[in-house]
Amino acid sequence: MFITGRQQPELDKAVAAIGRNVITVRGDTSNLVEIDRIYKQLKEKAGRIDVLCVNARFYEDAKFGEITEEHFAKTFNANVQFLFFAVQKALPLLSQGSPVILIGSVVSVKGFESFSVYDAIKAAVRSFARRWTRGRGIRVRVLRPGHIDAPGLSVLMNDSRCCSHR
Repeated sequence: MFITGRQQPELDKAVAAIGRNVITVRGDTSNLVEIDRIYKQLKEKAGRIDVLCVNARFYEDAKFGEITEEHFAKTFNANVQFLFFAVQKALPLLSQGSPVILIGSVVSVKGFESFSVYDAIKAAVRSFARRWTRGRGIRVRVLRPGHIDAPGLSVLMNDSRCCSHR
């Protein structure tokens, strides 16, 4: 198993939890040069990708009418651009029939007032999955989790700015 992430302590926890046969590479996958470096190391150490799971989850709250060009570009690029190129750059390493799992969100169909850009991003993830399955010899699926009880998300989900639709 090959795992990448930005924070070494979190990677170390994953290795401890999984046990053996785990390779980790620390890197910032929001940087396209880093994605190339990570895939180069993966190719050297493992040779191929049997299963690819990609998650991008950068968000900042901003209501429609208050969204700046900077907010839009930062949020869109950190999520859509990363996810797109993380999968595209993996294509040469993917085994025939490999599953590609994209982490979407229930917000792709049920939006929140302060996260309209993020909601649209997760809808884009759904759209990518529909198109990428054709003619590539890979299987692409989107997992769309709903709210989970996590410290940061719990604060957001209970914030009236986020969930005014309740």
